[in-house]
Amino acid sequence: MNKWMELADRVLDGLEITNQEALSILECPDDDVLLLMHAAFQIRKRYYGKKVKLNMIMNAKSGLCPENCGYCSQSSISTAPINSYRMVNKDTILEGAKRAHDLNIGTYCIVASGRGPSNKDVDHVVDAVKEIKTTYGLKVCACLGLLKPEQAKRLKEAGVDRYNHNLNTSASNHANITTSHTYDDRVNTVETVKEYGMSPCSGVIVGMKETKQDVVDMANSLKALDADSIPVNFLHAIDGTPLEGVKELNPLYCLKVLALFRFINPTKEIRISGGREVNLRSLQPLGLYAANSIFVGDYLTTAGQEETEDHKMLLDLGFEVESVEEMKASLN
Repeated sequence: MNKWMELADRVLDGLEITNQEALSILECPDDDVLLLMHAAFQIRKRYYGKKVKLNMIMNAKSGLCPENCGYCSQSSISTAPINSYRMVNKDTILEGAKRAHDLNIGTYCIVASGRGPSNKDVDHVVDAVKEIKTTYGLKVCACLGLLKPEQAKRLKEAGVDRYNHNLNTSASNHANITTSHTYDDRVNTVETVKEYGMSPCSGVIVGMKETKQDVVDMANSLKALDADSIPVNFLHAIDGTPLEGVKELNPLYCLKVLALFRFINPTKEIRISGGREVNLRSLQPLGLYAANSIFVGDYLTTAGQEETEDHKMLLDLGFEVESVEEMKASLN
């Protein structure tokens, strides 16, 4: 038995891997990556079989953000040419929900730029979500920034199932990425989401000049937060942002990162998210041996693959899309 299978068996027995073992996953020799992914798949298969959860983003408000996040084309310090606009109207949000429903996509994510939502923004999202739940019955995720308790309460009452607020990086690397809010601000929003009964979704962006120890710390922080869904983004460096030109990643290392997150968070939804096309490239399918969820379509200000290509990839792998009916059953 290879060492990665021995480690997977320990995880399946309920044991946690050590810090050194976690680092060894990121330092796995390239020649052994297929063995590592096979071991990660044994964990994934125990909890999710061969099902894949599909997610789609609605970029409901773009740009115009006062924050100074170094990776983001929508920040106040970015010079990237993007489409900036205020919150879209309800019909546009509903059109996106219909498209998600028609494509058998289980989770519809309403995303808005900014430090956090105004009460007017929350009113708008609440109105749209009520109609989405009545008409399509989709799982709805909201991602609106730092959240106040009363806003969290209203979103939950409207039917928002999940709230996304990423940690993005490790506590020790946070000040290198943004100074307009703290790492604890992000943690506190995730805790508020949990307090008001929404499922916490929180993830990371890998490739922002962090160390391997930072990546291990990110995975452990999300385990400590008990995030139900963990989006793993890989930096797609955008011209006009402080991280312009940063290209630290390669496809094999990205696979090791996904395996690490599966070993540390064995029961959680691990989602291959932004940057998968440019960083995993032709190895994208292998990522799903560790992850069990993907975004389809475009991201916030960068393009993804066509939905039909993603469906073909899943079909070729012999994986099954989790149906909307299965998703609804999991909410009950």
